[in-house]
Amino acid sequence: MPGHLEKRSKNTWTIVIEAGKDPRTGKRRRIKRAFKGSKREAEKEMARLLVELEQGTYADPGKMTVGAWLDTWLNEYMKPHLRPTTWDSYETLTRRHIKPSIGNLLLKDLRPEHLQHLYNEKLKQGRVDGKGGLSPRTVRYIHAVIHEALDQAVKNGLVARNVSEATVLPAEDKKEISPLTREQVDCLLTAVKDDRLYPAILLEVATGLRRGELLALRWQDVDLKAGVLSVKQNLVRVRNHGAAPGERKTRLVFQEPKTPQSRRTVPIPEYALAELKHHKARQNQEKLHLGGSYQDNGLVFCLETGQPIDPRNFTRHFEKMLERAGIPRIRFHDIRHTFATLLLELGESLKTVQEMLGHSRIAVTSDIYTHVSLDLKTKAAAKLDLLLSAGEKPENNLGTNRAPNANLEKKKASR
Repeated sequence: MPGHLEKRSKNTWTIVIEAGKDPRTGKRRRIKRAFKGSKREAEKEMARLLVELEQGTYADPGKMTVGAWLDTWLNEYMKPHLRPTTWDSYETLTRRHIKPSIGNLLLKDLRPEHLQHLYNEKLKQGRVDGKGGLSPRTVRYIHAVIHEALDQAVKNGLVARNVSEATVLPAEDKKEISPLTREQVDCLLTAVKDDRLYPAILLEVATGLRRGELLALRWQDVDLKAGVLSVKQNLVRVRNHGAAPGERKTRLVFQEPKTPQSRRTVPIPEYALAELKHHKARQNQEKLHLGGSYQDNGLVFCLETGQPIDPRNFTRHFEKMLERAGIPRIRFHDIRHTFATLLLELGESLKTVQEMLGHSRIAVTSDIYTHVSLDLKTKAAAKLDLLLSAGEKPENNLGTNRAPNANLEKKKASR
């Protein structure tokens, strides 16, 4: 089955494949598919279509359902390039929320009103457990999956336009952050001083690492002499798609940081650095005690056996620490917010905080900590007001308390 490309305009092609004769009619069968993209991308798409035709898995675009296209898009276009956690989230949203609602529709018949109805219903009653609607943020994630899948469908010539662009999305809800005060930080650290994971909490307050970054930190990534650590990997739990009967449906994996900015070097304050050194010595004693049964992964924070700490179990332990300290429950991520808030309150620039947190853009940092920056601006305005008002005291103004002008008095006397 030979194929060739016909150029229509810049980055627009028609893929033409000679598919032999129709077994029912005996007539010549030719497949034509419009494609948007570079010539190289069009050639790759043509090669994919040829393989599908050879294997008998080719689906006629006119008969392809939304669900069938989402499966193809997820497995052929997304899976090879996405991180496991990202692909899992795409697949879960597709399986739980998108396909049950619009999966049976023909792709060519999908219209904006179908998607708008989907979004509206998910806001009202979209939870899988039936207990209310999804958050606006989750609905926007659903839209992002659909939008990206339809963009690829447009490139492949399966549909003429991306109908998701004509929908209206709910306003994004911003999560309230709950950073601890300086007094609460002191209270927490004092209450958990004797806990085995106290060094982890102390380092979190001192560096603001993400939970997965903290639990994936290796001793080879920590320079105790220079007093810095390097973020090079992340610990996450993902679905175990190849699980055999009886195996767990999820597994722990180490993965690369999501963005170049997440791969960063962070200084360690002296008080945290000293505790890390003590922690390493205690960990070496655990290794000696267990001997050959110790599973050495080189992790800074791990179980007594050397195995990684499950992020969810770590969060549960953190919540018990909060109870011990008498502090209302917050997310572990709020300790990261605490680190950033304290830096801003101490006068550090937003750019410095952005780089230490590993945010991809300074706008992300600014958006999250708007309340802090507003407080700082208010304090700055108060300082400026104090400075300017210093020259506006009554004794310096025109009025009864004004000191006499010596030259003017001399002129009066000469008269």
